[in-house]
Amino acid sequence: MVIVTVMYPIRPENKFDLDYYMKSHMPLVRDRWTPCGMQDATVLKGLPGPGGAAPLYGMMAVLRFASTEAFQEGVSKHGREVMGDVPNFTDAQPIVQVNEVLS
Repeated sequence: MVIVTVMYPIRPENKFDLDYYMKSHMPLVRDRWTPCGMQDATVLKGLPGPGGAAPLYGMMAVLRFASTEAFQEGVSKHGREVMGDVPNFTDAQPIVQVNEVLS
């Protein structure tokens, strides 16, 4: 199993339309990638840390896939459409990391 994290480093000068992200983008992600082996998608909103430190990432999506191959299939079939939707809700550059689940 792999977990793909999509992290958005939101700064005060960045826009992020949370309403669009939750009501349009994430349903698009689920619609396109669930048939390709995505098992779950969770959205996390960064909060201030100890002492009020700003979070490194304002938003994160945690996507669980059955395998690296399943993720790659989803990207090859629908990656252009999914990533092409990003400018509709933010001007921040997302950081994508693929993670192997060890336990």
